[in-house]
Amino acid sequence: MDDIDPDHVALPPDQSPEVRRLCTELFEKLSEYLQGELAMTSEDYRLLEHMNRITKDKYENMTEVAKQVGTSLHQLNDKYRNLKPYLEQIDQLDAAVTDLENTAYQLDAYSKKLEARFKSLEKK
Repeated sequence: MDDIDPDHVALPPDQSPEVRRLCTELFEKLSEYLQGELAMTSEDYRLLEHMNRITKDKYENMTEVAKQVGTSLHQLNDKYRNLKPYLEQIDQLDAAVTDLENTAYQLDAYSKKLEARFKSLEKK
């Protein structure tokens, strides 16, 4: 706002110069106050605009990361589906090896019994 010219303030002609001076000072201070308020509001809006831009950029980045994570998850699921038959075969082989190992322990125990029996018969 432009400064108010005290000569353009309409006062009755019978007002004293002191009232005219105080009135001029009032209008000048009011003008300064309103300019300050407008400047502060303008700065608030600039700050909000800046914060909104930063937030928008951050959410765009987060969206991109989420898309990449989704794509990676889909690829991992596909790989798991492709590997699942092999993993099942591995589980079956593991079970077969465990059974074979148990059978080998039983055979070992049986052969030790036979050996002991053979030695006892040999001594007689």
